[in-house]
This record gives sequence, C-alpha cells and structure tokens, in this order.
Amino acid sequence: MNKATSAALTVLKFGGTSVTNAENWPRIAQLIHQRRADGLQVLVVHSALRGVTDLLQGSLNAAVDGQIGGHVDDIRQLHEQLANALGIELPPSMTPVLAELEQLLAGIRLIREVTPKITARVLACGELLSSRLSEHWLQQHGLDVTWRDARELLVTVAERRELRHYLNASCDTDEDVQLRAQLADEPIVLTQGFIAADAAGDTVVLGRGGSDTSAAYFAAKMQAQQLEIWTDVPGLFSADPNVVSGARQLKNLHYSEAQEIASAGGQVLHPRSIGPAWRWSIPVHVRWTSRPDIRGTLISDTTGETEPQVKAVVMRQGVTLISIESVSMWQQSGFLARVFHVFGTQRVSVGLVSTSESSITVSLDDLDAPVDTTTIDGLREALSPLGHVQVLRDCAAVSIVGRKIRTILSGLGPLFEIFAEHKLHLLSQAANDLNLTVVVDTAQGFRLVQQLHPAVMANQPTNQTLGPSWEALQDTNTIDKAVVPEAWWRANAQALISAMRSHESLYLYDRITIEARIAGLQSLSQVDRVFYAMKANPHASILQLVHDAGLGFECVSPQEIDAVLSQFPDIERERILFTPNFCAQSDYQYGFEQAVRVTLDNVFPLQAWPETFANQSVMVRVDPGQGRGHHEHVRTAGIHSKFGVPQFELSRFAELTDAVSCSVVGIHAHTGSGVTQSDNWRLVGQALADAASYFPNARYLDLGGGLGVPEKPGDTVLDLRQLDQSLLSLKQQYPQYEIWLEPGRFVVAEAGVLLARVTQTKGKGDVRYVGVATGMNSLIRPALYGAFHEIVNLSRLSEPPAYPTNVVGPICETGDKLGTDRLLPACQAGDVILIANAGAYGAAMASHYNGRPPAREMLLER
Repeated sequence: MNKATSAALTVLKFGGTSVTNAENWPRIAQLIHQRRADGLQVLVVHSALRGVTDLLQGSLNAAVDGQIGGHVDDIRQLHEQLANALGIELPPSMTPVLAELEQLLAGIRLIREVTPKITARVLACGELLSSRLSEHWLQQHGLDVTWRDARELLVTVAERRELRHYLNASCDTDEDVQLRAQLADEPIVLTQGFIAADAAGDTVVLGRGGSDTSAAYFAAKMQAQQLEIWTDVPGLFSADPNVVSGARQLKNLHYSEAQEIASAGGQVLHPRSIGPAWRWSIPVHVRWTSRPDIRGTLISDTTGETEPQVKAVVMRQGVTLISIESVSMWQQSGFLARVFHVFGTQRVSVGLVSTSESSITVSLDDLDAPVDTTTIDGLREALSPLGHVQVLRDCAAVSIVGRKIRTILSGLGPLFEIFAEHKLHLLSQAANDLNLTVVVDTAQGFRLVQQLHPAVMANQPTNQTLGPSWEALQDTNTIDKAVVPEAWWRANAQALISAMRSHESLYLYDRITIEARIAGLQSLSQVDRVFYAMKANPHASILQLVHDAGLGFECVSPQEIDAVLSQFPDIERERILFTPNFCAQSDYQYGFEQAVRVTLDNVFPLQAWPETFANQSVMVRVDPGQGRGHHEHVRTAGIHSKFGVPQFELSRFAELTDAVSCSVVGIHAHTGSGVTQSDNWRLVGQALADAASYFPNARYLDLGGGLGVPEKPGDTVLDLRQLDQSLLSLKQQYPQYEIWLEPGRFVVAEAGVLLARVTQTKGKGDVRYVGVATGMNSLIRPALYGAFHEIVNLSRLSEPPAYPTNVVGPICETGDKLGTDRLLPACQAGDVILIANAGAYGAAMASHYNGRPPAREMLLER
C-alpha cells in the first residue's frame, strides 16, 4: 500500500482533560463530522478520564495493603458524573470492565502482591471504560462509530525487562497493510490510547502519556494523512505558560525541534510520539479542544525557515546526575568506553554528557520511567573502581531550544550573567545544534526559566513560527469566560477609580466576594470545621468577616494569635489553631498558655523540651510525601520541603509523646497552594488516616488548605461540589474522624485588587514599559516566585490592546516587575492600573524597601 492510496485517513487523539469535560463533546462530534465531510476515514484515539489512571494506581496500592474497595467507587462515580452531564446512562458495555477490575483487585488483596503484568491489566481499565462511554454518546448523536479494542490492533515488541515489557512497552513503526485492510470498511473507528498487547496477547501499557504515542503508532502503521492531537492547550509554547506569563505560541515546528522541546521537558506532547510521524512525514497538528478555531501548532518536515532562532526555554524536573572523578582518566585511552560499558550492562540510557580532563558527568535518561534506587546503587558500585562517584538527584535541566544554536551563541553571551546566581552542575551544547542545556538544583529551575525566557525571546516579532502569547490567546476565550464568572471589579470599575482620587496606590478588598467564598466553604457538608489561614491577609476588616461567619483562625506565630485575641478577646480558644514551624520553645509555651490548639511538626521539640509538652494535647503535622501546587515555592510537602514529620519518624514521634503523657488529638498536613484537583484532599486524608494509626487519641484530620483560584482566564476552577463528593467517600471510609480545612488564599485572593497610577511610560526599542506608583514593596509575589496576576488599565477597559507591555514599579531592583509582556492599550500618566487576585499574600508580605510605604488597604462596601 502506498501513501497515495492511504491519504484518506486522519487520526484524532483526545486527551484526558478533553474527554472529561462534557462541554467538549459537541465539539468533538462536530470535528468528526467535519473530517467525514472532507472524505476522510477517522480513527479516534481515546484517553482515560482525567485522574482515573491515578485512582487505578491508588487502587493497586490499596489492594496490596489489603484494603477493600480501593477507588473503584470513585472511578465509577467519575464516569457517572460525565454520563449525567451528557444526558445518558452508563452503557452496559462498561459492566464487564468494572467487574474485571473488581476481580483483579480482589486477587491482589488475597496474595498481597502485584506483578507488572497484572498492573498493566488494571491500568488499562481507564481507557476501556471511558471509550465505551464515549462510544455510546457518539452513536446516540448519529455517528457511525465502531469501537475497537486497541489490544487487537497494536502489538508491541518484546522487552527483556519485565517492568518495561508490561508497563512501558513500545511498538514498531512499520506500515501495516493488514491493519489498514482490517479497518478499511469502518468509517469511524474509536479505540484507546495507552494500551496494547504483546505477541502473547497479554495486556501491556505504553507508559504515562502513552495515548499520544498510541496515536502516532496508528498514524504510522496506517499511513495517515495527518495526526491531530486535541488537548487542553492551543499548541506548543515557547515556555510553560504556568511559569512564564509571556510564553508565545509556536505555530510551526520541524519534527526535530518538537522532539527537542518534548524531550527537554515540554509537557504538551510525549517525546515518543514524534518519531513515528517523523519517519513517515505525517504532519502532526496540536489543537485546543475547547477552541477549535485556534490554529494550534503544526509539526512537519518543512517550516520554511533557514535563519537561526530560539524557539523555547523548557525545563525537565527530577533529573539524576552521576559524576565520576578520577585523575587517572587523563590521556587514558578507553576510559570513557569502560564508563559507558557500565551503563550498558546496567541497561540505563544516558542523556546529557559533560567531560573534563579528570571527570565525566552524565544525566540518566529517565523520560519513560524513573531510574529506581536499586539501579542507581548498582551503578554507583559498578562505577566506583573507576573513580570517585557522586550522585545528585532531583535536579532540573533547563534547555534553550532552537535552530542553529551555535550560530547565535555569541548573541547569547549576556545570558551567562544570569547563571551567576545559580549553581550549575552540568552544561551541554547538543551535537545536533538544537539546544543548550544547563542542570541546576530543582529549587532554582523555575526562576532560571523565568529569567532566561524574556532574555532570549525579547524583541521577537510575530512570524511564521512565533504566534501570540498565552495571555493574548486567552483574551478571546469566550467559552472559558462563560465558565468562570466575570471578575467583580469589571462591573465596578468607576467605583474603584473613584476610590483612587486621593491615592497613588491602594489595596481594595470586596466584602461580597469574601462572604461568597466563605459561604462556599460552609456549603461543604463533609467538612466539620474551617480555619482561616490568616497569614494570607490579616487585615482587621477581613478578620471580622471571618469571625462573624463562625470560622476559626489558623495562626503561625504568637503575633498572629495576639492579633486575633486583641480583636476578639472573648473568642473560644478552640477556634484558634497554632501551627508554628521551626520556632522557639517560648512560642509553644505561649500557645499552651493561651489554651489554643498547638501543632508540632518535628520530633526535635519533644526531644529537647519534653517538659513543655508534658500532659498537653497537640496536633501533629505529617509530611504525606508529595507536594502539590502551582510553583516550587508553594509546595509544602515532600523531601525538599521543610514542613512536617516524615512518615518514617511517626513511630518515634509517638514514643516521645507517650513518654511525657502528651496526647496527639489530630493529624495535619498541607501539600501546597493553588491546587485545583478536587480529589487532592481526599488523598491527603487517607494518608493522614494511615498516620493516625500511631495515635489512638486522634479525632481530627486537618487536610490543610491550598484550595486553588483561577489565576488567569482559561485556568481550571476548583469545583467545590466535586470536592465535597470526594470528601464524602473519605468520611464514609473513616467516620471516626472530624474533617478540617484551613484555606487562606481561597477566601481572599479574588476579592483583592491592587490599584496604582501610571507615573511614566518608556520605549526601549521594541520593549515598552509602563511605570506605576508602587511595585514589589507592595506586591512581591511576581518577583519572589513568578506569580501571575492579571493586569488591566482600569481607566481604558473598553479600549483594545495596543502592544505587549512590561508593568514595572519604582523600586531600585531589576526584578521589580509586576507583569511582563502584558497586552495593554496605550497607557498615559495618571491612568489607573489594576492588578487582580491580589487579596492574598499581597499587603501581608509588603515592606518599606527603598523607604517607600506600601499601598494602603481598604474594604470596599458596595
């Protein structure tokens, strides 16, 4: 079969976020109709619903521990919720899949172990369930869909390692004439991503993110005309928009460039998905399911470019480096061969390489699966005869990706000044001339990306490669604006401008919005008590609203306790939760003296000051092991976070409390800020319930806060109803515990805005600046960890944007930027600029740096 006779096929892959959103399904049906109207046969590759694969993995872990049920009910509920939103019942074709899942988990519970072979069968259930549901809906809407089991269509190649064979399988990319003939009479084929079968017919999976790869395999084997990847973003970008607000859309890329971006940490496409299309020159089109009108990114072998150009700054976390240092390697032939022979025998692939006369440093290529501790220990032992071996884990590789990087290295010279504040573990310039990569500590990675991107992308015009910024694309997103209620300040612009008559800068807090957020929290039927994390914003008027609503206060210092007691001297002390961290002995003593609830998050105080805790009741803050959130600096769990008692020390903690008759009455954790996955707190609760087994007097599970708010148009909105439903299953599983939450930012972030007058404007080449009357002295979040705040010219809301603008303050620091590359109308001195979502950690973190007072605060009554 030649390419000409097979040009009537297109492969459409829909990701988990796309298929989970009921609003997307009319668009998906329309896309299929359009491709059929164009005379194309359609093969749809379907992902599992968002979060289901994690729930299946959790079910495996629960079954190994002997727990009954796992997350099967949660999985069924997710599909029922989607079915209800689509107006259909769960189809009978899903019943056998759910039954098989129950049987597999029952078998695991019986023997208390699980093999890679069984793991693959369990994980495959996600795609099988979701595709059956979608088949039912599409057929009811007039589409002649044929459901096919991917395990009957894709056969993988054999792997020597069992783990890789079943859980990270791969297929060849040869043309498959028989497969094309097998499906030739089926106009619309619906199959699954992620899953396949081996030569023996056993179920295997292609690794996380494997649905992209499945789609590419199908496109190659069936010689498709094109491969369409429909996802939750409008293509590939010059950086992660969650990290860099000025990230630009990449309209056209060569396969090699897309491969580099994906391999270096770009999250839109799996790196293995590009090779099959590249081999057969099949165009790959990455599109946004929610906005089919946006062009997206086209990946092909012709981009029409010849000039050197930087395309992206990307980061890959979790990188492991191994360094071998030996003076004997100098002028010693065959030394590198012996080093790489060790990696070969250990079957570990090497990514980056950097050498000197006396050392060699390599990164481990773990794109498909993390390199486990046993393997690393084996490498260390095998390499030690060759020299001193050092292993660095949890690093971040930051790459500048583009075309003809060597040609533009001289122009990148000033960038190396940025590295002065970062410890570089490795620097590598790719032999294919497509990237320059540095490896730094993970904690430095985000900041380095934020520094590098504007430096390398400055003054880049919109052209055949670079499209609009993420912000510009979102600005026209009427669909998402219909989902997220319009910000309160838009309808009250004149009132805000009037409030600025006697001010150059001002924080305004909206009472109605705060009360609405509190009411939303109080609507959570499964939450027994809510404490407001007052560090988010301790303004007296906000504390009054919290108090009057009956919420408690979470305090992190004696000074915050004093603020509450001063304003509310008659408050019941049980409404105050004290959660200090690395504090002095006197802080704990003060908490007990004031009879508030005290939290411990370390064994040290019990060892050093046992008398302080004798005969007291405390909470224990546990580290559940994994942090979540929108930035490294707001993830408050995991080995790199200073918070919480690690799980391996819980037994020691229990011994120390018992020794002084200190009663642990509650278990507490906080994983991070800005979390919008509604299932997060149930998973935290389960970890806390496990920890509670050490403490028989525990009655409370404090799930922390971190409830996310949308930062910008198009962001995911936390669904409180789904959160409540998720907590219901936790309450049913552990009815003996009260459930607590301690949100802060969720209550006040959207309610607050920072207003500032324009003082000056400036143009420096193609870069435009708007200076305002206050800066990082009032709002340090953008400088501290690259936080995004929507910025508008309140005086010119009705005017269209003129050009990208950097909004800066008067502070004598290069980092005094409130927003970079923001689309604003032409601004004039005296205009009022509004910075949104500034109600949390704005004024609370303000300073008098440079001697400039921060913006005043005021509660807006309307």
